[in-house]
Amino acid sequence: MDAVTAPDAQPTDPDGRAVVDGYRAPGGLVLDKVIDHLDPHCREFIAHSPFATLATADPEGWPEISPRGGDRGFVHVLDEHRLALPDRPGNNRVDSLRNLAANPRAALMFFVPGVDQTLRVYGTTSLVRHEDLGVDLTEFGRAPLSVLVLHVRKAFFQCPKSVMRSGLWDPAQRVAPGTLTPFGRVIKDHCALESDLPDDATIWADLAQEL
Repeated sequence: MDAVTAPDAQPTDPDGRAVVDGYRAPGGLVLDKVIDHLDPHCREFIAHSPFATLATADPEGWPEISPRGGDRGFVHVLDEHRLALPDRPGNNRVDSLRNLAANPRAALMFFVPGVDQTLRVYGTTSLVRHEDLGVDLTEFGRAPLSVLVLHVRKAFFQCPKSVMRSGLWDPAQRVAPGTLTPFGRVIKDHCALESDLPDDATIWADLAQEL
């Protein structure tokens, strides 16, 4: 994407309140759809979701967002007020878990391929060992390293307009192979490495062994 040069904006409304106040008030359904538990519709959606994003923040308020995925229903609904998100092998940065250890508030956004609406769930969390949960969350032949239990404070379905605008599930929107810079080259440049990394096919094959 080409860079666009623009002059520094000089806001006349430094705290942004006038900008926010310029939006029309939300309709009644937008507010009324927020519930404090996982009803059957939420549970059905989560059971079909293979992908979600986890949002956390550190004690100073800096946000973190992390993709999470697995087989459909990889996030397990324990009851209408609790769900369990298993933590699978990753890059071991554990930024989200470090945040939650200090600031237990979190949000999950669930996606279902081919479905334009998304589901947002907010709550407080506790981190537990898999063996202490009493529920088998083994997937891809591995037990999770830990489990995040989210105690639901609110849940609601998100308006599908953003997904509709993006054409996220439209096959015609798929990026053709070779369009983007190979991932190995990206990491080499980001890390200022002197030697090349393996080709992407090799990298993906190695990652697949660690799912």
